[in-house]
Amino acid sequence: MGERLYRDEAIVLRTYKLGEADRIIVLLTRSHGQVRAVAKGVRRTTSRFGARLEPFSMIDVQLHRGRSLDVVTQVETIAPFGGAIAADYAMFTCAETMAETAERLTQDDGDLGTIDSPQQFLLLYGALAALARRRHAPGLVLDSYLLRSLALAGWAPSCYDCARCGQPGPHTSFHVQAGGAVCPTCRPAGSVDVEPGAMALLGALLSGNWELADASTERQCAQASGCVSAYLTWHLERRLRSLALVERD
Repeated sequence: MGERLYRDEAIVLRTYKLGEADRIIVLLTRSHGQVRAVAKGVRRTTSRFGARLEPFSMIDVQLHRGRSLDVVTQVETIAPFGGAIAADYAMFTCAETMAETAERLTQDDGDLGTIDSPQQFLLLYGALAALARRRHAPGLVLDSYLLRSLALAGWAPSCYDCARCGQPGPHTSFHVQAGGAVCPTCRPAGSVDVEPGAMALLGALLSGNWELADASTERQCAQASGCVSAYLTWHLERRLRSLALVERD
């Protein structure tokens, strides 16, 4: 019986109603990847841990293995990011997009596979903490998270040298299918023109150079965000529902 119980740190990605009082909770755990579990009775006002299972919260959770869904048996809050994030629309939509991306990247569906969950877990935790604590503009936090989560999945874009021939940059064209920055010789049809500052911003967001990122202009942020959205959509093979709700300046 004890072997069916396990404990892990987790971030709540999403919840769904189940029956009259239960919820299905989608978790990204530190050591067990993505887990879907039933939290029984959490929609009742008498629930002991309903409020601890809100989206974007980091929790310490004990689960019981089930045939199709595990069952939540104990929950303790580690970092309740959800309250601060839900109070701000810009932060909320960015967090929703990050959670949807994490859910997509860590699900084991054959074509994408299961990505290294501890790294994805820590990356998402850091991004949610940065949002909730207002360390940087929400859009910058989102774009940095998206680029870095894709890089962990093996899809890091080139933001300096040409993605096709390797010619040293900086370059001023970006092509999603080619893998990022492209030189004038390799520039395929459909490439978008990106000013040097926006290309540098992409590199800063990917590497975590926040001094450069925080000093970027609105135009550079807009160009970089367009590239990130297109790059994400291409590799996930569909546009995320939540991404359409993100407000861009």
